[in-house]
Amino acid sequence: MENIRLNVPLLRRRVPNLTSAAREVGLRPATVSNLCTGKIPVGRSEVRTIVALAELAQCSLDELILRGENVEMIETKIKTLDLFAPIVKGGTVGFVARPGMGQLVVLAELFYRFKKEGYSTVLLMPEGNPPEIEEVTDDAEIIAESIDIAFAKMSVVGKDKDIIFVADRSHVLTGEIYELQERLHDADIKSVTTFLLDLKGASVDEDLPYGPLETLWQFDMDLSARHRYPAVNPIYSTSSVLEGAHLDQNHLTIQQKAQKLLRRYRELRSLVNVKGIDGIPAAEKETYHRGERLEAYLTQPFYVAEEFTGIKGEEVNLKDTLNDVRKILDGAVDSKEIASLNFIGTI
Repeated sequence: MENIRLNVPLLRRRVPNLTSAAREVGLRPATVSNLCTGKIPVGRSEVRTIVALAELAQCSLDELILRGENVEMIETKIKTLDLFAPIVKGGTVGFVARPGMGQLVVLAELFYRFKKEGYSTVLLMPEGNPPEIEEVTDDAEIIAESIDIAFAKMSVVGKDKDIIFVADRSHVLTGEIYELQERLHDADIKSVTTFLLDLKGASVDEDLPYGPLETLWQFDMDLSARHRYPAVNPIYSTSSVLEGAHLDQNHLTIQQKAQKLLRRYRELRSLVNVKGIDGIPAAEKETYHRGERLEAYLTQPFYVAEEFTGIKGEEVNLKDTLNDVRKILDGAVDSKEIASLNFIGTI
């Protein structure tokens, strides 16, 4: 099958307020979001949807649809992120979370890891400088107080280094982020991978809170309440890397099987909470117990949290994550205690 995908950066630049624009022409924002992140492959979308997006962006179909171009993944060595919703290098990642669900801890950890890998990390301060942002300032190489300062700094460091850039949704709502991305597109820099936060938590109630994204990380209240960190929902988080044409087939197969197991485990867990383990069919108990083990395995200790947890931070290569998850799916870990899988690196 031909390797095709939407030109999401072009959409971001041309149609900043895509949510309302999509509704006005009869498109569902959720459908547009799923197309941008690859949850719905371009090849399986309705022609009228693609045509409508091209008209909104005032571009040709050839400009909107990219053919034969590989999507490069940034490996974080954080198991659940790399397995279920990888980062697209040069793309935009959106955090969808309410306050207290751990998004700033994940961001601080990413800053820490990316700095070690040689990226330049840039933080655009949110409006009002909320005190909680201090959680991530220590590992930001550059802290910019305005869009213009951010652009000036990135124009210099971006000639030699790949950039990780973080901004709050407040800058998305004003349209400043889109203007910045347009300016960066025209500048001679290597690559800028953008992370968009929502410190107020309003994004949870929006269909398309940031406009088109390559990667969406949906944080999960249930995981957070049970201290299953990072509390990123493995079922609703997604990435354009997951389009079959861009992903190693082994990764795609394991990711889909793991999602299916976790989806069913969550359904069974609701029953177990009410009726107890004997309240589900015997045939489903194996699924339930493997789901428990997979969920436990996807927790991970972070370097930035060592002084609070007393657990040494762990990095896990994607290859090792895939091997471990396959073992869990195949039943090779059925005899292990669930507690032994909590907050570990590899099995």
